[in-house]
Amino acid sequence: DYDMYDAVRTLSILKEAADTKPEEIQIAENRITAIQNQQSEPSEMALIRNLHWWTVEYGLIGTTDNPRIYGAGLLSSIGESDWCMTEQVKKLPYGPEAAFQDFDITKPQPQLFVTPDFAYLCQVLEEFADTMALRKGGHRGLTKLIESQNLGTIELSTGLQISGVFTRMLKNEDNEVIYFETQGPTALSFRERELVGHGVETHPNGFRSPIGKLKGINLAIENMSPRDLKAYNFYDGECIEFEYESGITVSGINITGMRNIQGELILIQFSECTIKYKGEFLFKPEWGTFDLAVGNQIVSAFSGPADDYSFDMITHQSHTNTTKRIYSANEEELHALYLAVKNVRNGKNTKFSLEAVFSILKADHKEDWLLPLEIYELVYNREPNFANHILQHLDTIKNKKTHLKQLIHSGIDIIQQNLKYQDN
Repeated sequence: DYDMYDAVRTLSILKEAADTKPEEIQIAENRITAIQNQQSEPSEMALIRNLHWWTVEYGLIGTTDNPRIYGAGLLSSIGESDWCMTEQVKKLPYGPEAAFQDFDITKPQPQLFVTPDFAYLCQVLEEFADTMALRKGGHRGLTKLIESQNLGTIELSTGLQISGVFTRMLKNEDNEVIYFETQGPTALSFRERELVGHGVETHPNGFRSPIGKLKGINLAIENMSPRDLKAYNFYDGECIEFEYESGITVSGINITGMRNIQGELILIQFSECTIKYKGEFLFKPEWGTFDLAVGNQIVSAFSGPADDYSFDMITHQSHTNTTKRIYSANEEELHALYLAVKNVRNGKNTKFSLEAVFSILKADHKEDWLLPLEIYELVYNREPNFANHILQHLDTIKNKKTHLKQLIHSGIDIIQQNLKYQDN
C-alpha cells in the first residue's frame, strides 16, 4: 500500500512538472503497473482505496440505464465525464464487490459503479466497515497489523489501547489471542489519550502481555470488585501467582494497578515477575518491572496510534519531493486573466472586463481554450454577439488543435444544455 502511494505520488509530481521527459513518465507508469500486478491478498487500506475510487472519484448515481455523475474525478474532466456516459463504459450496480475491483489510474476506466441513492451507498459502506479489523478485532485484526509491519493499535475489552509495531501473537485452539508483543517504541492509551507514565519513553523497546480469562475463576480481572481482587490476592505489595485458561502462568509482586473511568483495572504493574508458557519464558525478573495489560479479548485493531501525540507523526517526509514550478511572464499574465474572470463570476471588482480578457487571450494566448469557454458560459444568455465571437475563436482552436476538438465541443454542449435547463 505504501509502495503504491509512493508510486502514484511520483507519477503525479512528474506529470505536473513542465520539464518532465516522456520516458520518465513511462517509467513511473510501469512501476504502478508492476505493483498492481503483484499477486497478494488486498489489505483493508487497498479495499478502502478501491471503494473511495469507485464512489468519491468515479461514482455514478441513478440506474445503470440512466446514470448521473457525482464522482469528483469525473466531474473535473470534461472529456472523461462525456466519454463515461457512452456504451463503451460498462455500468455495474454498486455493491460490496466494488471493494475488490482494482483500477489503473493511468487509463480511462472500463467500468463504473452506479448506486441508486446515497442512502444505499452508506448502507454498503457500513456493511463493509462491519468486516474491518477496527470493528471485529480478534486474531484477524492483530494478524493484519503484524503483516503490515507498521505502527498500529489494538484495543482490549477494558478500553486499554496498545500502539506500536506488532511482531508476535500466541493463540489458543479456538484462535483466540492469548499473548501479543510489540517491538520498538510503544505507547499505552485509553480513549485515544496516552496514559500518564506509559509513553514511548517508558516503553522504548516494545511491550508484551498475556490476555484472557484466569483459570478456575469465573470472573475476568476487569470485572472483579475490590473485594474480589483482595480475595484473589490482587493487592498492592503482595506476592501473587496465577494462571490463565490458556496455560500462561504469571508470578511476581503486585506493585500497583491503574483503572479506567468505570473503575475497571486496565493495567497491573509487577516486580520480580516471571511469565511462562509451555516451557518458554515470556518475561523474566531481570528484565525489569512488568506491566500486565488487563483485558479479556481484543475488540479492535487499526492502523496508526491511538493518540497521535504519542509518536512523531509530523516530521515524516516522503521520499519523493514536489518541484516548485517557475512561471514565465506570459504564464503569470494568463493566471491573472483567469483570476479576473473568477472575480467577475463572484461579483467582485476586477482589473479586466470580460471583453478585455478575451481580447488579450486572442492576442497573446491563442492556444488557451478553457478560459474562453468559461467566458462563453458567463455571456451565453446575456450577450449573444459576444458569445458568437467566442464560438468562432473556439472553432479556430479546434481546427488547429484537433485533439482538443471533443473537449471543446463537450464543454459548449454542457453549457448550452445547463443554461437552457435553468431557463425552463
